[in-house]
Amino acid sequence: MNFFGSIYKMSFKYKIFFAVLLCCFIGSVIFVFNNHSFYERPIAKVVKTTIEDVTEVNGINGNEDKLYTQHIIAELINGEDKGKEIHLTNEYSQSKAYDHEFENGNELFIKIDEHLVDSSELTGTILDVKRDKYLLLAGWVFIFVLLIVGKKQGLFSFISLAINAVILSYALDIYIHTSNQSLLWICGISAIIFTVISLLLANGLNDKTYAAIIATLLGTFISLLITYLVLLLTGEKGLRYEEMQFITRPYRMVFMAGLFLGSLGAVMDVAITMSSSIFGLYEKNNNISVKALITSGMEIGKDIMGTMTNILFFVYVSGSIPTLVLYFKNAAPFGYTLSLTLSLELARALAGGIGIVLTIPIGLYTTLFFVNRKRARQ
Repeated sequence: MNFFGSIYKMSFKYKIFFAVLLCCFIGSVIFVFNNHSFYERPIAKVVKTTIEDVTEVNGINGNEDKLYTQHIIAELINGEDKGKEIHLTNEYSQSKAYDHEFENGNELFIKIDEHLVDSSELTGTILDVKRDKYLLLAGWVFIFVLLIVGKKQGLFSFISLAINAVILSYALDIYIHTSNQSLLWICGISAIIFTVISLLLANGLNDKTYAAIIATLLGTFISLLITYLVLLLTGEKGLRYEEMQFITRPYRMVFMAGLFLGSLGAVMDVAITMSSSIFGLYEKNNNISVKALITSGMEIGKDIMGTMTNILFFVYVSGSIPTLVLYFKNAAPFGYTLSLTLSLELARALAGGIGIVLTIPIGLYTTLFFVNRKRARQ
């Protein structure tokens, strides 16, 4: 009853907003579940699967696995052969490292084999899995949770995320199609735009936001400069770029650009936390001394410093866990495995940690400047 009562008490503007949001949700779900005709590649829906063969394999280090051969009967749901059955063969392993076991109801992108006119049986090859419906549902869950928890700020956060994603895509597109442009400069300009848009949408036009923007940009650029000087002085010894050598662009520049954007989010979080905390203390007590603000700000900075650096470490290292398991299962030397798989991740975590630590005093004194300026105007 309270839920429906709260809906009834909503303003007309909010009712319109949630009605439009609900229509977008329903419309997008209906579309993505019935968009097969919009794809040029043939799509087949699995209707029956059988296991034709099972083979046990053993690695040189005693690792055991099983290889399965799966026969699939699927129905084509788009294209000229829509409605016809097609026979597919899928090979997958028990570990499922680079393959999949398909089940009834799965939708697959396929390539139809050339067949004779009088042949009654279509065959094909599996190319990929159609996952857009699951991605859409996960995206809507994220949006609804963001709006329920964050309300208006959650909406602005989603808008800033969408805008930043478009800007990043456009920036990378410029770099890919314009080889004479430096990726580092493109990412630097993008970082400024990301910071301004994210903080302005999240906190509005006020001194707290201005202080956070300045602290974020100073902390990010200074940490990048320090990282660049360290790499220059050490000759990049200990960094293993093997995982990046498949790209056709200078991988060192790509690595530095990744450092830039990777540390931006953590630095921005620290900057806005410092700015909001200092301004919160000042708004509760306009007569609070600068010394008390500095003391409180440093205590707040110490509290968030450890958690934020740990977050960076776990975020970067977690992506290498499958590779670590693969190397260790194949008896690769411990030191060699860590240096090969974690050198770049640890460098990214350290660069981000430097940015976090630097942003604490930068954010504190930048915020104090705006606090003193606001105090002088009163």
